Amino acid sequence: MVRRPPCVAGRFYPGEPEILERTVDTLLFETTREDAISIVSPHAGYIYSGAVAGAVFSSVNLPDNIILIGPNHTGLGQTASLMARGYWDIPTGRVEINSELAGLLLDSGAFSDDKAAHLMEHSLEVQLPFIRSLNKKASIVPITVMRGNADECAGMGEALAGAVLAYKKPVLIVVSSDMNHYETDIKTREKDKLAIDRVLKLDAAGLLNITSSRNISMCGVIPAAIAITASRLLGAREARLVKYSTSGETSGDMKQVVGYAGILIK
Repeated sequence: MVRRPPCVAGRFYPGEPEILERTVDTLLFETTREDAISIVSPHAGYIYSGAVAGAVFSSVNLPDNIILIGPNHTGLGQTASLMARGYWDIPTGRVEINSELAGLLLDSGAFSDDKAAHLMEHSLEVQLPFIRSLNKKASIVPITVMRGNADECAGMGEALAGAVLAYKKPVLIVVSSDMNHYETDIKTREKDKLAIDRVLKLDAAGLLNITSSRNISMCGVIPAAIAITASRLLGAREARLVKYSTSGETSGDMKQVVGYAGILIK
């Protein structure tokens, strides 16, 4: 069985099982949980973005089946890479890949069966401690995407929606994305609001356009556009911003910050 070992344990999040478990417990909290089609969650180190990730995961009912889709930061592997079998290890346990749901996605032709893209990519891994804490039975389909124009994003979104409908069991799409990078706190908040407004309007093409035209360095914009298209096809009618922050709130450096948004789509 193919094992994907952790690559950022001890850096982006604690590498000791007991400390990681306690850390995630402090970031999650009791609140009204909702059924959702998709969520957007950040993927920086927990010291910076963990509170936002914890807030959005706390707000959703987590089913047994998760499609994880995020950006490819490493440049390894295929353009749209899906790991179709095996499991991912994190310090608190094993998360199985849902090979049946992965097979449905591969059948669409929109994604390549490719392990290489996932071996050193952090964007999906940092979501797993939250997922495992909330539902130890949850399985995943990990997908990373390097690039895509509006038509390609629409096609991948249609493939996601088709696979979810064919699977006929509850599935949550988890988009891993940080927002604007390395500008002032004021400028980042201005830019992030433009992008977040497009997500809240479920406007995939508008999100791609505004991030390009305004130079908003939202690293998961392609996965987000794909998920918005899929969510609309799966019946989504609204979205809400659960929590937003920047790294400056933790570091105190307001000259070069990264933005983080937790968004729920239903």
